[in-house]
Amino acid sequence: MQGKQKGFFLLSFLPAIAYWILEENYPIRIALGVGLGLAVIEILIEKFWLGHIHSLTKFNFIILMFLGGISLIGDEGIWFKLQPAFTGVGVASFLLFQKVRGKSLIGELQKDFPQKIAVPIELTKNLESHMAAFMFSYGCFMAYVAFNMTTDLWLFYRTVGFYICGAIFFGIEVIVMRRWVRRNMKPKSAQTNDAAL
Repeated sequence: MQGKQKGFFLLSFLPAIAYWILEENYPIRIALGVGLGLAVIEILIEKFWLGHIHSLTKFNFIILMFLGGISLIGDEGIWFKLQPAFTGVGVASFLLFQKVRGKSLIGELQKDFPQKIAVPIELTKNLESHMAAFMFSYGCFMAYVAFNMTTDLWLFYRTVGFYICGAIFFGIEVIVMRRWVRRNMKPKSAQTNDAAL
């Protein structure tokens, strides 16, 4: 299962990397066309690999096709580069919407990539709220990058930079989760002693 996860991470890089390479040497339409084509291949591979496509992947694909289409019509790459910004804000909104509906995106992912230890539902809800805040903030930052920084920096923050920030976020989140577990999931013996007191 971990091999599949790493494979999906690498696949998610391909459209952006292709755009970055081709933008410097070919017309913008070619760079956009290849990037969008690789996005189609990415979603087909996920369908073949897992037998279905995650809601988050569908959402990201729709945004990429819509913005990429606008970029092709206008012959301007800025809309393609805004995809991470729209995705960040969109994912944050989706997480909050799922929370209101009483559903969990992390719960869905755990079914496809089961872990040895399941995350308690209360902890999952807290994590998703924090993730929504992180994704919204990063989406706004990527909008700034798209308009004000070079394509080289855009690619960095779209790929490696995102995972660096994500690692920092989850590092902090692990500390928060451990504190939550110590506070809310005491051993039965400790709970019995507390009750006796």
